[in-house]
Amino acid sequence: MINRYRPLKTCYSENPVLLIDSHSSQTDLINAADQRLRAAGDLLETLYCLCFKQADVKDIPNIVNALYLLVQDGCDLLEVAKQRPAQSAYN
Repeated sequence: MINRYRPLKTCYSENPVLLIDSHSSQTDLINAADQRLRAAGDLLETLYCLCFKQADVKDIPNIVNALYLLVQDGCDLLEVAKQRPAQSAYN
């Protein structure tokens, strides 16, 4: 049996505070995943367009951490969404 509340893999403590409700609709889960993955894509596009000669080296770990959180959370949400049955158009 799958636990209803699944912690995000990005949680660094033994007592997670951010959880995915596996009973959420597939549409809600996919929308939440889409939001995070699009934000990560937008950030990557912005970084691609910037001149890295102007960037500060100390910013790189912060950028990588933000991208990791967004992508991993999006993947966690998609994983749960794939386990949910598709909703009927009549529901």
